Amino acid sequence: MNRRLSVRKVRDSSRNGLQVKGSDEVARAGLAVDACIGTFKKAKKAGCDTVIVHHGIFWRGKGTDKGLTLKRVKFLKRSRMSLYAVHLPLDLHPVYGNNIQLAKMLKLSGVRKFGRYHGIDIGYSGRLRRPTTAGALARRLNHCLGTDSIVLGFGKRQIRSVGIVSGGGSSVLYETRQKGLDCLITGEAPHHVYQDAKDMGLNVILAGHYETETLGVKALGKLIEDEYGIPCVFIEDVTSI
Repeated sequence: MNRRLSVRKVRDSSRNGLQVKGSDEVARAGLAVDACIGTFKKAKKAGCDTVIVHHGIFWRGKGTDKGLTLKRVKFLKRSRMSLYAVHLPLDLHPVYGNNIQLAKMLKLSGVRKFGRYHGIDIGYSGRLRRPTTAGALARRLNHCLGTDSIVLGFGKRQIRSVGIVSGGGSSVLYETRQKGLDCLITGEAPHHVYQDAKDMGLNVILAGHYETETLGVKALGKLIEDEYGIPCVFIEDVTSI
């Protein structure tokens, strides 16, 4: 997994890779967005000995409560369950990543790298097959992701080109304008993005941090099933923020 996702080549605050070793063997893997007790309990109930997540429990320079981290590690160890986490390498991967999967879901053409973050492009941009409105595009995302998108419809009425950065990718709003894209699709945004998008005349669709980051781990699950014959199950643990 580390080689396939080029984990060691991507600078990240997440300590990507095997974060907790439980069982010596992998017989059934759970796929999830977040490493948390709720996810672990559901994975244990599903008979998983390994959990593969996008947001792990070990981060560099992040103020995570040590007691909470220890609680999570203890639960995994008691359950003989391993934890593998992959953050930015999964966002940007050209085959299995969250953003390329979103681009494929929307059937974008002319897909190219987009979304500069800490010196690397972690997202993708492209063109829709047919022009559409922000509202119609949001409804399409809602249907495909099971989300409830927030639409900041301050740009062109007819959208042709979009930029995609999953999760909390609103910092690329200015790059969206610079590259002449009609709409930014991301997960969530801080308060100021509303007024920034309005003053810049841009469309922004906030499709949910959690929902936009389910596709990468699901793609990894298919890879693991196909190449190793290990059954995988997606562990749903939806957040409301």
